[in-house]
This record gives sequence, C-alpha cells and structure tokens, in this order.
Amino acid sequence: MSKIESKLDKAVAKLPGLKNWIKTRLCDLWQKLSPHLNQLKKVDHATAKEFTLKYKWRILAALIVLYAGSKAYDYFFPAADKAGGPVTVTTIVVEKKEVPLIIEATGTIVSNSIVDIRPMVTNTVAKIHVKDGEEVKAGQLLFTLDDRNDKANYEKLKALADDAQKQYLRAKELVAKNFISKAGLETSLANAKSAQAAARSAEVQLSFDSIRSPIDGRAGIVNVFPGSLVQASNVVTTATSSTATSSVGSMVTITQLNPINVQFVIPEKDIPVLLENQMDGEPLAVKVTVGDASKKIYEGKVLVIDNQVDPSIAAVRVKAQIPNDAMTLLPGQFARVSLVANNLKDALSVPSQSIVISPRGKLVYTVDKDGKAVSKPVKVVYEYQGSSVITGIESGDRVVIEGKQNLRAGSKVKEAKGTTPAPDAAANTNPQTPAPTPSPAAEKK
Repeated sequence: MSKIESKLDKAVAKLPGLKNWIKTRLCDLWQKLSPHLNQLKKVDHATAKEFTLKYKWRILAALIVLYAGSKAYDYFFPAADKAGGPVTVTTIVVEKKEVPLIIEATGTIVSNSIVDIRPMVTNTVAKIHVKDGEEVKAGQLLFTLDDRNDKANYEKLKALADDAQKQYLRAKELVAKNFISKAGLETSLANAKSAQAAARSAEVQLSFDSIRSPIDGRAGIVNVFPGSLVQASNVVTTATSSTATSSVGSMVTITQLNPINVQFVIPEKDIPVLLENQMDGEPLAVKVTVGDASKKIYEGKVLVIDNQVDPSIAAVRVKAQIPNDAMTLLPGQFARVSLVANNLKDALSVPSQSIVISPRGKLVYTVDKDGKAVSKPVKVVYEYQGSSVITGIESGDRVVIEGKQNLRAGSKVKEAKGTTPAPDAAANTNPQTPAPTPSPAAEKK
C-alpha cells in the first residue's frame, strides 16, 4: 500500500504543473487566432462581394456537391413521412416446409455386368448358336468348337477309368479270398483313381469346346464365323473408362442391360452429406435423364460411394442402379443425374427473385401489419431452380416478390389486383428436372 500511496502523491503533485501547461497552450493559441478574428470584424459588403466574385466557381461547385449529396441521402434513406403513394407489389406468405437438398451431376451409363467371350483352347468354330443382338440367358450355348479330338480322348480315358474301377473291384474279392496281398489292392485302387482323374480332366477339356454365356444379357456383334480359327492367346485390350472392357479379340460381348447402372462424380464438399445419409440405412434416391431432348426420367438408388477421392478432380465416384425394362439405355450414354442427398426440415423457401443484393449484403422486403415495407438481411442456405432456402425471416412473413425495385424501408405497399398468391406458390419447382448445380453454400439443416 505504501508504494501505491507514494505514486498517488506524485501524481497529485504533478497536477499544478499540468494545469499551468494547459493554460500556456491556450494562451498561445489565442494569440495566433486573435489577428484573424480582428480581420473578420473588418469584413464589409464590398469585401464579401469581391470574395464571392473571385471564388464564384468554387462556391458554385461546393453548392452543387452539397445539393447532390442531400438528394442522394434522401433517395437511399427516405423518411417515412416523405414517402409518396403506396407501391404496388406481389407478395407470398412464407411457411415452413420440407425441402429436398438436391445435388446434380453428369455421368455415364454403364453396364451392371459385361463379359467378353473368348475361347479357353485353340480350335476352329464348328457351329454358332447365337445371333447378333440376341437376348441370352446364363448357361445358354453360344458356340460349339470342333470337339472330335477331345471327345475321342475323353472316351478313351473314360474307358480306361471304367476298366481300372472293375479291376479294383475284382482285387477286393481276391483279397477277401487271400489270393492277392493288400499291397496289390492298394495299387489297384491308386490305378483306378488315377484313371478317373484323367477322365475328368479330359471331360473338362471337352467342355471347353462348348462355350456358354455366364450371365443374362444381350449379345453384341458376333466376330467369328463357322470355320474361324480361335486361339486362347487372343490379346485383350481393357479400357480405363467407365464403359467397361472393349471387345477387341472377343468372339462376342454379352452385356447386361436390365437393370443398368449410372456412374457419376460428386464434389468433395458434398461427401459428408452423402456419407451421413448413407449411414441412416436408406439408399439415396437418384433421378436420371439421358440425352438432350429426352423427357423420360429414370428413378433408382445409389449402390455404392467409392472409398477414395480422386485428388485430380477433388471428387468421389458414385454408382447408382436404375431399371431398364424397355432396354432403351445403352452403356456409354451421357446422363444427367439428380441426387436427393438430404431433406431440409422446417425450411423457409422463397423465390430467388425476391432476394435483393445490396452493398450491405442480401436482403428481402417483408410487409408488416401496418402495410409498410421492412428490409430484413438474410442468408441463402440453399438455392435450386429459382427457389432459395434462407434464414433471417420468420414463418408467416409476407415477402415481396415483384415490385421490390421501387421499395424503400418504410414505404407503404398495396397488393397487386387479381393476384391471390398461395404460400410459396412461386417457389414450387420440379425436383425431377435437372438444373444448374446447387449453391456451394448448401448445408444440412
């Protein structure tokens, strides 16, 4: 406490010196201004007139600037009592509702399963059982190769296997009568098993001469003819695109068309929304359109979201499955995908045209109970097809859609005649029709 008291004493002791310094400074300032004040007393009508004529253009410019500034202030910040007649506007009443959060992308139609048919052995084609473009079933016979040599070899080994089995059975009878040793019986058993294995191997080799379809699907163009030599060493060229394996070197390609898949990419910023909703157990729904002029919409479900992000494009691959009962979709077609990633509950949606962009940010005009316009700053959470989900207003507010360009805060308004807008009537959109990519500000609420 002694230190504090000593500092306070020192501060109090300095007060008289500070008072004298201030007094001195004021006296100096008065001495400097006194000559100018004396000159003002000498100003008469002639002196004022001479000054005005000398600086008339500067005075005029200053008056113009002041007048323009006054008018600008009145324009941007008009007083409520100076406002003119009521402004005709169109409004809607905003209500809470569930809004689907839609992510749009472009992708490619891909087959659910595609197989290039190639021979397992080098042989000639004996008969072709499939036609170009034919619908085939799993296990259906497609090609028969020349099987004469393989069939003869199989019959020979099958006969030897049957004979070895009979010899084994006779050996068992002889062992029971002690005519041969048990070692002879074991040798006979080994010979029988070896002969049977050789026969089964020949049977497998013979089966390679009958080529069957491993899946249900549609056959492509048959690339061989009866008598064509096919080799097991055909070179297979695989494509890195999403359209699957190419048909170079294959006898025919079988493609499954129903159901069919669509593969597309989703930006990295939307991955958390996708994964969070995928964990809920319900597969995400997609709507797909193919072609520029196509109006048919295919609805399906997401099959899988890839387990890694492609760093070159900052996106993740997604595959969805859609029905193709009419067989109108083919692998490789360009597709537009609309994915419902989430539903924004209790969202306030307004037409995007009602949002005003001002130097102070985005705002909307609402009408209060007295029929006057009120500007409210808002934040756009999500935008899609002319409809925006915003925050900053309350449910039940009347939001101005048309006529906002003539409004100022406090302006009187009246509803346009002949308009009976329903809540969010102008904000209704068709989520099935693809549109531009949603705003990056979209987030789950």
